[in-house]
Amino acid sequence: MENYLSVLICDDSLLIRKKLRDTLAKCKFKEIFEAENGNVAVEMVKDHNPDLIFMDIVMPEKDGIEALKEIKSIYPNTKVVMASSVGTSELLKKALENGAYDFIQKPIKQEAVFNLIEKVLKEGRVNV
Repeated sequence: MENYLSVLICDDSLLIRKKLRDTLAKCKFKEIFEAENGNVAVEMVKDHNPDLIFMDIVMPEKDGIEALKEIKSIYPNTKVVMASSVGTSELLKKALENGAYDFIQKPIKQEAVFNLIEKVLKEGRVNV
């Protein structure tokens, strides 16, 4: 599954970032960036304008909802997929209301990631 997309992984857990990076590496992304919190994610988006972002909702410094709002105000077409654990349905609803593209449940399963990427690729690149 070779593609032309760049992706940003934003999660405060190094282990989750590594697992997701390993999964995304199988998709042969053009570039994979990482951020450990919402502040870093917003800066990375300004610098690299990734096509797709996997964003944890609950993080220190700046949570995923606040980062999502900022990112969407800069690049409204960026696809941001929110990642959440069980029990954050209110936060997910808030994320979707603020422009999240989709959501993925933690622990993140490889098949769910592949399905999301396939969906994004079918829709075509919007961030050019």
